[in-house]
Amino acid sequence: MKIETISISMDAEKLRATKKYMEKKELSIEKELADALQKLYEKHVPATVRDYIDETDDDDNSAKKPK
Repeated sequence: MKIETISISMDAEKLRATKKYMEKKELSIEKELADALQKLYEKHVPATVRDYIDETDDDDNSAKKPK
């Protein structure tokens, strides 16, 4: 699966505070954002489309593996 990067803007002081307090709980802002994005995907993309994407991804991965 091809990975793309997205960028968002946030007030620098708020971001610094968020990172600081998440680090105290041994949490990663990147992991939390990835989890939130996954939930958005599951909420807004119909199950039939997600299934199709998963099947297409599985086909691509099996085609890339040497036989």
